[in-house]
Amino acid sequence: MEEKILEVLKTTFELDFVDTTCSQQTCEAWGDSMGKLNLVAELEETFDISIEPEEIGTMKCYDDIVRLLKNKGVE
Repeated sequence: MEEKILEVLKTTFELDFVDTTCSQQTCEAWGDSMGKLNLVAELEETFDISIEPEEIGTMKCYDDIVRLLKNKGVE
């Protein structure tokens, strides 16, 4: 799961390099609303899940995404 998340972050935000420190503070594209929506869409498609609007606001860094996906039963 962790490698897939990193790949989604890299692809979604068109980054050359991404690691587990990726967050809204370190990735400018993540901070804008369109970036967040694109990230949500990619995560939903990649992991075949639904992310609720209130959950979107909790995704501020890589670890938040891992926690969210684990709560949804993704391994």
